[in-house]
Amino acid sequence: MKNLGLIRTLYTTSVLVLSILPRALSAAPITNTAVHYDPVADPEAVVIVGSARFTILTPQLIRMEWAFDQKFEDHASLVFLNRRLRVPKFTHDTAADGKTMIRTTALTLVYAPGKLDGKFTAENLSVSFNLGGKEIVWKPGMADTGNLLGTTRTLDGVRGSDVQLEPGLISRDGWTVVDDTTRPLFDSDNFSFAQGEESPWPWVTLRPSGGRQDWYFFGYGHDYKRVLSDFIRVAGKIPLPPRFAFGAWWSRYWSYTDQEFDKLIQGFRIHETPLDVLVIDMDWHPTFDEFPATNKLDASGHRLGWTGYSWNKVLFPDPDRFLASVHEQGLKATVNLHPAGGVQPWEEGYPEIARASGIDPATKQYIPFDIADRKFATNYMKYIIHPLERQGINFFWLDWQQEDATKIAGLNPTWWLNYIFFSDQQREAKRALLFHRWGGLGNHRYQIGFSGDTISVWESLAFQPYFTATAANVGYAYWSHDIGGHMPGAIDPELYLRWIQWGIFSPILRTHTTKNPDAERRLWAYPEPYSDLMRDCFARRYAMQPYIYTEARKTYDTGLAFLHPLYYDWPEAPEAYTAKNEYMFGDSILANPITQPVARDSQLATVSVWLPPGDWIEWDSGATFRGPVTVQRSFSLGQIPLYVKTGSIIPTQPVTSHTGEKPVDPLILTVFPLKDGQTSEYRIYQDSGDTPGYQSGEAAWTPILASLDKGGTVLNVTISPIQGSYKGMQSDRAYEIRLPGSWPPSSVSVNGESLVYQKRKGDAGWRFDGNTLTTIVATPRFRVGDAVTITVRTGLEMARNRPLLDAFAGKMTRLRESYDILNANWPAAWSPDSLVRAMQTGDRLTYYPNTAFAELTALEQKLSALPGAIRAMRATESSPEFAKTGPDSSPNQPNARLAAYNSTIATAMAHIADISEIKPRASIDKPSGDRSKMPQR
Repeated sequence: MKNLGLIRTLYTTSVLVLSILPRALSAAPITNTAVHYDPVADPEAVVIVGSARFTILTPQLIRMEWAFDQKFEDHASLVFLNRRLRVPKFTHDTAADGKTMIRTTALTLVYAPGKLDGKFTAENLSVSFNLGGKEIVWKPGMADTGNLLGTTRTLDGVRGSDVQLEPGLISRDGWTVVDDTTRPLFDSDNFSFAQGEESPWPWVTLRPSGGRQDWYFFGYGHDYKRVLSDFIRVAGKIPLPPRFAFGAWWSRYWSYTDQEFDKLIQGFRIHETPLDVLVIDMDWHPTFDEFPATNKLDASGHRLGWTGYSWNKVLFPDPDRFLASVHEQGLKATVNLHPAGGVQPWEEGYPEIARASGIDPATKQYIPFDIADRKFATNYMKYIIHPLERQGINFFWLDWQQEDATKIAGLNPTWWLNYIFFSDQQREAKRALLFHRWGGLGNHRYQIGFSGDTISVWESLAFQPYFTATAANVGYAYWSHDIGGHMPGAIDPELYLRWIQWGIFSPILRTHTTKNPDAERRLWAYPEPYSDLMRDCFARRYAMQPYIYTEARKTYDTGLAFLHPLYYDWPEAPEAYTAKNEYMFGDSILANPITQPVARDSQLATVSVWLPPGDWIEWDSGATFRGPVTVQRSFSLGQIPLYVKTGSIIPTQPVTSHTGEKPVDPLILTVFPLKDGQTSEYRIYQDSGDTPGYQSGEAAWTPILASLDKGGTVLNVTISPIQGSYKGMQSDRAYEIRLPGSWPPSSVSVNGESLVYQKRKGDAGWRFDGNTLTTIVATPRFRVGDAVTITVRTGLEMARNRPLLDAFAGKMTRLRESYDILNANWPAAWSPDSLVRAMQTGDRLTYYPNTAFAELTALEQKLSALPGAIRAMRATESSPEFAKTGPDSSPNQPNARLAAYNSTIATAMAHIADISEIKPRASIDKPSGDRSKMPQR
């Protein structure tokens, strides 16, 4: 390559946070966490033809440059940082007239510059590839009609889906082109943030003037996962947020005092609701109400009070002690920043930043906000932001809503502001975290997005699963939405509950609302049953921390957001594109959140669910399905449409008050039913949770293997010795194995040692939860370096009759709901004994697991009698308890009490009818022979 005379710029950029290839896990911690990028491609990957340069980055990804002066660009752009990849196999031939053909294993590029300057046009450039047996030929100017879109800066003021999304990196057409021509560059070479915060800072610079084209052609067909995996190789990885970020965030726009915050935190503890992050909105500093003229503008031309960096001492008399108290209670704190107003002379940090800027503080000269100026940015972080960090602010909420341009052409202020704040934390050797607005392609390197102020309506909730999943198409993995919506603030309890249910299966769980006295986001302030159901959701989120954190690590390694559309996994299925409310939540879980109210008559929400090929288990009901299939399913208030692949291993933990409260002990492994002869595996990820060491091997993985023999009678769950290490790693722990939808075992052993049946939770042994048919095995403690095998045996007769287990948990749920519905009519009515007997089936099984076969075979007969028993409870006007008396007793006056009663009966009937829709899928084999293998009391 003749251009090797250009200076090679080595980007060691924790700035841009990510290594191109994951380093092997090491048992010894590695302290150097520098991340190296090289924007100069290997010369062997480059083909130059006159004024054009082609860089074959992967078999499906080609950089195509044209420069009128034949001076090609080797600096990293704001998006593309690393071009020095392993050279893929390719051939190229150039004829005497300059016509060039480049062939990789996937693409054929033809370039015929002709006698003109060679600028890329539809007449001289094409790329062809095969898609589903058909040749696709791309030429410049073609419309990408199948683009699956990416994301957008904000959902401010959006009701539903009324917003235009930017193009994404993947398309059903099989190709996309990213035009990098006008995007600014980084100027730095050969330095590392590992040197500390005094090290040089890669800065923005403009491209040379003159005619140029700089395009990246992605020709991956429908291999969407490979697109994104290769994208992070050239554009930087998606950083792993600290573990606490996956806990609950409290946020509400309100002028809180420190006492109110303390009372709020105590409310979380009193009501056993976990919490990790306290978000302090803009009233932490003096705002509009503290200035005499609320509509006055500051020196920058923005509304006075919008920007601020000094604590409001009326609300927070001692910020240091307040933040220390927050941390003592296990929480992290962030504050809202609207920085466009610059630094005003009344700010506490003004004297220092003024002197550093060459301004005499006595002049009280306003310092404009110019984040693209290196000197200002350096002083701003040092004298304004770092003091807040030293006080105890863990990260910042950048709520930039002002200008859309900087003094540098093409540099988006949102994009650059995100870069500065994130890389500044890296310079401080922190695991960087930022909460911000989307600034455009490349902002995937700065993690958590703030989607803005949506309208609190069902339509807004319904749009968010699709919006969040689609953002994965540009690598933006961590949208954080206002759970409950933002405006006008007040919200119906059912809508808030459903928003929370979506939130616990979204990347970040953060409540929020506008400044409205009627707005309420405290779970315990809502009436029952909503309050308990909301708390159950938070508990479920915290229990799933090991799974969520593992899947987030995979996002870092692969570039695939752990919340992503179904078409990543099933690109040739039309339903994967049309089922827009559905998404994968990690490798194992398909979610389809409820985004509509329940029907008034049945109090159930009915949704259509498309299940992809394979065997799926409905988590909350235990019903099994074989895909591909579209099913109509009904869900009550407490149920979430979640579908788990057969044999999935989901790691969970005991519920904690915050993520760092205690180690994951016991490590709980929920192993969903396997098919006969099936083997499944999972690797659980752990690290220190809050250091950048995860980028350099300071981490550990625990492999888990589950296998069921061909007869379906012997299940082995093997926990392999932990691989790798990190500072503070626990040395030993216990395990708990949960087997939902299972028969009670005939025997259980751990490493060959038998475990006994335990009636109650406590010492090592096994017990049975009858309502969900879950066998729970509690092991003794083991060293994390020990291999542990749990063997669970089931009688052959039981194994042959697994269809009896199908949907049992869902039936018990509907029976309990019917019981509650009917009992609400007391004294007019009460649940009939036949309903109570059926509902108590699971309870009896918890006490007497050895009766499982008899109980389950008798259940269908009990259920078949229920519709008649409940139908007989309907009342008429002749019923004595509903006889009309008093002023409303005229013949033409509706009997309101009677109508309400019969409506309740109808709702209970709908619940019972929903049970009858699920039937065992196969005939039942009556057990014979020795029953001594059944568990005894």
